[in-house]
Amino acid sequence: MAKIQPIDDRVVVARLEQEDVTPGGIILPETAKEKPQQGKVIAVGPGKLLDEGNRAKVGVKKGDVVIFAKYSGSEVEVDGKEVIIMRESDLLAVLED
Repeated sequence: MAKIQPIDDRVVVARLEQEDVTPGGIILPETAKEKPQQGKVIAVGPGKLLDEGNRAKVGVKKGDVVIFAKYSGSEVEVDGKEVIIMRESDLLAVLED
């Protein structure tokens, strides 16, 4: 994948694939699936520029698995793969092992 570097407090997230089968064993057709709200952070910006000229530290890092708001960010295609570029504030949580 081409190197992508977000600006300010933006992060680039690759959406995680949703399971094709429900826990009850029902197979979901492609049209019935909702886009998952979980993804893996693949790039992080340098942080928001503050009034003093410093940058605020971004709270996530490359490789983190995150949960994000349903309609957040902008979906773009990079090297044939769909990614979402969103502000750090659109992230709701980091999933920990």
